[in-house]
Amino acid sequence: MPPHHPVLDPAAAYPKIAELRSALDSRDWSAARSLLDTAEPVERGYLIQAGGAHSGREDLLRGVLAGQPADSTAGALLGQQLIQAGRTVRTARRARDVSREQSAAFHDKLRQAEIVLIDAAARTPDDPAVWTARITTARGLRLGRSEARRRYDRLAGIDPHFLPGQSEFLRQLCPKWGGDWPLAHAFARESADAAPPGTLNPVLVAEAHLEHWAGLDGDAAAQREHLCADPVRGELYEAAKRSVWHPEFRRTHGWVSVMSTFAMAFALLDDMPAVASMFTALGDLATGQPWSYLGDPATVISRYRARALPAGGAA
Repeated sequence: MPPHHPVLDPAAAYPKIAELRSALDSRDWSAARSLLDTAEPVERGYLIQAGGAHSGREDLLRGVLAGQPADSTAGALLGQQLIQAGRTVRTARRARDVSREQSAAFHDKLRQAEIVLIDAAARTPDDPAVWTARITTARGLRLGRSEARRRYDRLAGIDPHFLPGQSEFLRQLCPKWGGDWPLAHAFARESADAAPPGTLNPVLVAEAHLEHWAGLDGDAAAQREHLCADPVRGELYEAAKRSVWHPEFRRTHGWVSVMSTFAMAFALLDDMPAVASMFTALGDLATGQPWSYLGDPATVISRYRARALPAGGAA
């Protein structure tokens, strides 16, 4: 049987991403704006993040803002574009392995994004995509937990279940960004419990535990001890029951990432039937995160899929 090759391009699951890319590449702002304006709020948030993940559009977006300063959609996209440009320069290496020049260029891009996003928030204070990006810049510029919390509270006042922003704020609460694990886990639990059953939000519980697992920095015994503790296992299964295993679960924008996250959590628990349930639902679809914690995502996913679905078919 030929090896499985997961499809990591998000546009495979969400054709609107391909439409947005095409509109932006063609410099057709009217088409891009129309697509984003008709998207559901969380879908719009994810589309803006995806649109900002590809370079070469900064001049287009600055041109839009020059003529239409109140266009918060262009502001949010430009902010995400600059954030991604900074991440590209910095790379995903640990802080100790990032050069002074890389760090300086990273922070310069984030400061540029912050300027754009401050203006966008002032002109359109009820745009959740803008506040989500501002949570990201607060973390990257190390403005502190209080400032990040202020920004998250503004977001929650607009939409208390806006998952893209909740995921960004969860990272702020992790120790490497000045938080601590009790804070991170409490936020994840509270956000999951507050969300309607069948939604994507309970994945925050899994995200928090995977961040905790990764934060144990390669100590395999400590990592396994954390994830396999009965309370943690119970939380992960309960979160899945409230989300991907709930009868009202819908494959809305973001579902591939959510199922991929649960799949990795169950893989680390060595629960192959649970992993199989995620891979069966996903088919060939997958996301690089959080699998990249374990190495090359495509390779790791294929290895676990072979274990969970040895016949290559349904569970």
